[in-house]
Amino acid sequence: MTTPPVSVDVDHDGLAVVTIDHPPLNLYDQALHDALRDAVGELEKARPRAVLVRAAGKVVSGGVDVKQVFDPMAQAGDVERGTAYFDELVDTGRRIHHLPCPTVFAAHGLTLTWAFEVALACDLIVATPRASFGLIEATVGLTPAMGGTQRLAERAGVGRARLLVMTAGRFGAEELERWGVVDRLMPEDGFDDAARAFAASLAAGPTRAHAATKEILRHLTESGLEAANAVTPEAAGALFGTADLAGAMRSFVEDGHGKATFRGE
Repeated sequence: MTTPPVSVDVDHDGLAVVTIDHPPLNLYDQALHDALRDAVGELEKARPRAVLVRAAGKVVSGGVDVKQVFDPMAQAGDVERGTAYFDELVDTGRRIHHLPCPTVFAAHGLTLTWAFEVALACDLIVATPRASFGLIEATVGLTPAMGGTQRLAERAGVGRARLLVMTAGRFGAEELERWGVVDRLMPEDGFDDAARAFAASLAAGPTRAHAATKEILRHLTESGLEAANAVTPEAAGALFGTADLAGAMRSFVEDGHGKATFRGE
């Protein structure tokens, strides 16, 4: 039986680990396209407490298998097929972005095109100093089409989004950390375990509150400050109906700060 290029493993603590394993370079082809969409569907059904997206191999991804994915559409001048394909890509990025739990992307090496766009669809990006990133679609006459351009602009500003996309350059994790694109640098030694531990710490936290935070910030980025203000009372107020808040308040009163445990209820 062939191993799928993307797998999902949910542990007993509610951390879902999504592993991209499509050797040798984790190139995006039809098999990976379908497997990624299936994996997102699994996450939507499983409703984990946090998600870690990681990749096996020396690189996170070398990009897209252009010969298989794009060249046939380009040679046929098939605008309709290209538009439909990009519609699926945008939908995948949106669904990742809308998962109601913290999502972490771990980059240990070269992270190009679709993989960088998936990273940008996640809440947090952690990386080793040797990791590098690029939206290099311009080299084949395309532009990123999973939402990466706009999410990059959200993190680093429109000017830097133009720079990354239009130059099709590769940028190091340390530079992107200074720009606010990478959220945390971690040592290369023990990186996989450290990324898992970081994601697990989010899974152990107040995940219902994290979901509310995501909802508020999503309204801010999509519709502006007043839209975020409008949803805040209901999003935050609903937390008073959760067992986690009741337990955390009781723990705070009886034992002091930082002793509460959470179950996502």
